[in-house]
Amino acid sequence: MKKMQKIIVIVGPTAVGKTALSLDLAARYHGEIISGDSMQIYRGLDIGTAKATPTEQAQVPHHMLDIVEPDVNYSVAEFVQQARQVIQKVADRGKIPIVVGGTGFYIQALLGDRTLVDESQVMDAAAEQAWRQRVALEGEAPLRDALRQVDPVSAERIVSGQIRRLIRALLMTQAVGKPFSEQEPPAHRIYDALIIGLNTERPVLYERINQRVTSMLQTGLLAEAQLVQQLPDAATAKQAIGYKELFPYLRGDEDLAAGEQRLQQASRRYAKRQITWFKHQLKGIQWYDLVLNSNDQKRLVQAVEEFIQA
Repeated sequence: MKKMQKIIVIVGPTAVGKTALSLDLAARYHGEIISGDSMQIYRGLDIGTAKATPTEQAQVPHHMLDIVEPDVNYSVAEFVQQARQVIQKVADRGKIPIVVGGTGFYIQALLGDRTLVDESQVMDAAAEQAWRQRVALEGEAPLRDALRQVDPVSAERIVSGQIRRLIRALLMTQAVGKPFSEQEPPAHRIYDALIIGLNTERPVLYERINQRVTSMLQTGLLAEAQLVQQLPDAATAKQAIGYKELFPYLRGDEDLAAGEQRLQQASRRYAKRQITWFKHQLKGIQWYDLVLNSNDQKRLVQAVEEFIQA
């Protein structure tokens, strides 16, 4: 039997230190970094997506960043296909692929833990557009409520802001006649993956998030938010947390302090959902607190070395 390709995966909520750890591990173990974030694929959306800076990207090779323009809807199926090709090329160079990201569904699909359903034959384009228009006017709550009525598992599983996934799950449920969450064929993991989960105590994480938002605003986030605001309503990037919370300020409906607080609150809530999702949906995570627990750094390094040498 052919041995599965070894990869390291780093997951966790926003602002917990995933980028710093990925750079450290890549330098220690001759790795290359592959982004597993659904929004870092967009060109020009750098600050709000917490993309590795040009200086950080220059330290080790980075992949799956800046793939498409912000007005393009890029599917998880496209991500999986392209990321798997990148992983193979990195491995062929004798390097260790290090996948880093907070988009759990992308990571899960990449690993093979969830098989993607082909909805191309049953999706109703008119219904999809109607839902996008309604979301643009009323927000995602009516859409999520409609999905919850027919598929509560998907409604709970899909995190806020993933409008395309919410619509797809609802329309696929209606078209096939059974919940989308039950339509997925059996899945199996295709990589030998060491999955590292980063987390820390909730008050500490929330303060880090608040500080990150303030720093983002000081380093050009508003310019990116203006770019996103001008995108078509159907663009996935327009629903990204980190930008839409600033639209009221950009319209002149509130002051910047209110916009900052709105973004901090949305980011904290998103982090909480990320933690819940990873703990319940992704198997085999080894959790570490590199913010408050100095011993965890030693445990993590030991785990990585044992994994690589095995």
